[in-house]
Amino acid sequence: MSELRQNPEKEYYAHETAIIDEGATIGKCTKIWHFSHIMTNSVIGENCNIGQNVVISPEVVLGNNTKVQNNVSVYTGVICEDDVFMGPSMVFTNVINPRSAVNRKAEYMKTYVKQGATFGANCTIICGITIGKYAFIGAGAVVTKNVKDYALIIGNPGRQSGWMSEYGQKLEFNGEGNAICPESKEKYKLIDNHVNKIIT
Repeated sequence: MSELRQNPEKEYYAHETAIIDEGATIGKCTKIWHFSHIMTNSVIGENCNIGQNVVISPEVVLGNNTKVQNNVSVYTGVICEDDVFMGPSMVFTNVINPRSAVNRKAEYMKTYVKQGATFGANCTIICGITIGKYAFIGAGAVVTKNVKDYALIIGNPGRQSGWMSEYGQKLEFNGEGNAICPESKEKYKLIDNHVNKIIT
């Protein structure tokens, strides 16, 4: 049975089949699993988990405690804050109008993912947008425009169907715009179609 190898200088772990290019930056306690490729000049934070058959392209930034499940492609232009979850086989894009015979490397677009966002299995994120903090992208959704903080997005094309708590529970707002997460009991307020957590 294959074992993880440890880099004593960086304090991260990688399976023996993983390919880590020179110039990649990987935080301590991060784990990289079978057949994944971490490319040069990418940055992966601390305590991340990179699953099997994952590609992290040059200049991608993944914040601390990011979880990337199997078969995910994270392409150049993607910038993620901490605590992001990427479900199996989801994919980012970085060119809006690709053609095999046209080189558009100079046209890569940025996609920004804020803290705590979740991406369900097999969803696709069209480049050049921002995914709000603690947003929740449902399995198979195709997201083509900016997503608000705490928004729940489903379908193709993706549309908002509600709001999610930081614990990943759907929020039910009353007539006064108040909701309580059924798991954490944290309170949220809906004002002008934007959700804020109430700090007590």
